[in-house]
Amino acid sequence: MNLTNQIANVISIALENEWTAEQVELLLEKPKQTELGDIAFPCFTLAKKFRKAPQQIALELSAKLEDQLIASVQVAGGYVNIFLNQAFVTNQVLHSIMTDLQKYGSKNSMHEKIVIDFSSPNIAKPFSMGHLRSTVIGNSLANIAEKNGYEALRINHLGDWGTQFGKLIVAYKLWGNKEKILAAPIEELLKIYVHFHNLAEKDDSLNDQARAAFKSLEEGDEEALTLWNWFKEASLKEFQIIYELLGVHFDSYAGEAFYNDKMTRVVDDLKKKGLLIESNGAFVVELEDMPPSLITKKDGATLYATRDLAAAIYRHQTFHACKTFYVVGNEQTLHFKQLFSVLEKMGFEWSKNLVHVPFGMMLKDGKKMSTRKGKVILLADVITDAIKTAQHNIEEKNPTLENKEEVAKQVGVGAVIFNDLKNDRMNDIEFSLEQMLNFEGETGPYVQYTNARICSLLQKGSFEVEAFTFSSIGVEAWPIIQLLEDFPRVVEKAFDNADPSQIAKFSLLLARQFNKYYARTKILADDGTTSSKLAFAFTVSVVLKESLRLLGVPAPEKM
Repeated sequence: MNLTNQIANVISIALENEWTAEQVELLLEKPKQTELGDIAFPCFTLAKKFRKAPQQIALELSAKLEDQLIASVQVAGGYVNIFLNQAFVTNQVLHSIMTDLQKYGSKNSMHEKIVIDFSSPNIAKPFSMGHLRSTVIGNSLANIAEKNGYEALRINHLGDWGTQFGKLIVAYKLWGNKEKILAAPIEELLKIYVHFHNLAEKDDSLNDQARAAFKSLEEGDEEALTLWNWFKEASLKEFQIIYELLGVHFDSYAGEAFYNDKMTRVVDDLKKKGLLIESNGAFVVELEDMPPSLITKKDGATLYATRDLAAAIYRHQTFHACKTFYVVGNEQTLHFKQLFSVLEKMGFEWSKNLVHVPFGMMLKDGKKMSTRKGKVILLADVITDAIKTAQHNIEEKNPTLENKEEVAKQVGVGAVIFNDLKNDRMNDIEFSLEQMLNFEGETGPYVQYTNARICSLLQKGSFEVEAFTFSSIGVEAWPIIQLLEDFPRVVEKAFDNADPSQIAKFSLLLARQFNKYYARTKILADDGTTSSKLAFAFTVSVVLKESLRLLGVPAPEKM
């Protein structure tokens, strides 16, 4: 039971259970000013039930609030302002962290699965900064889901099917150089893909050739399949380098092509249920309050919608997940509304458990990055620059550091991931290498360095977990204790809102508060309080490390 639950229970008992602890908890507030207490309970909602003025209720209630959690109570208008027993709460919170360590804030396993569909780059195209958002948001959400007691199934729904492969096959046959592609597959495939689009803007016959090439691929043409497999294997090899750097793994790489033999059943099912309607030679499902969902084109070729329907049905039958997150940009919002609506029309009750987790775009000069126009910033280049900058900083500030290369990688990659996740998910992000690699202020390296500073203190003070004690750690520690106590709720809220930025912002606030404490307090003072202060610092490190882990950011112990 957390602190808010406990206070709500105390108030409920004082109200003689006329208002349940759950009802009380919904009303509790955190005062904006510290002089107004730690927790405030407004009595205005109770006025009608008790037929008294809110201030009168507050006065009567304040006289009954007695508990070891509470140091004092003040009434201000219709509010009961509660000042907590700092020593008692501090002891309670720190013992809880020391007992659970990295499990602090974790919920017990519910033995329920959550499918998280994320990253999903198109094969034969470079892994650009545009792919970063889905990858790191999805990975963090999987970590957060596990922290909340779920089993997370990470699925990389590769873009390995569709008309673009018809374009690439045509482009390769017209301009491809096998030796060059073998030497640098993604780079060369991108060149011919961009060249195709530049020419196709003036010569529409190229698009007709591409549609025909994709149709032959769907029908199992041997030459087309051989080229497609080659493009896919070359892409995955390069993608894997990026995933390893980011610390991201998947349980499945089943992409769009995996569902190629499962779509006929979906189309037949839609026909049987009377949902498929012919429209200018194509087949669609009519929907309320939105455009119809296109299922097959005039030439019979399938689309995203057909494959996503097949994927949703297959996953439900295979994994029996309680929820599925689709971590895909907000420009696909209509597509997912249509997808979920079609599944609902098909009579699948579980469609209500499918959730689109949208996010803003990564912009360059205010515009969306475009692969077909060749306007991309490669993620590998950004990570390389980030690591080089971290190496430069280490050489300047700590040239004798052990494992400099490994630490530079952890800091550089952490900077890239944290820069994305600290932003509200729905916000667009303007790409700025300078901002991303700024190692001061609201950055991943700032949080990492705070934790490394604590690790250094613990080493200097010869701290041992088994021998910790708590006594005086100073009143300056109270804001940090409140943050530490709040961590489990932050984790829960981040999951409920599918928003890792809440954990990133929490870690920044915790790091900032600890650095204030460190500046005002001599932790290694020879006054009998060192053991307690080191134990306190250790609990901060535990929560900082866990916050970074949930974001997918490494936490080096030396920097």
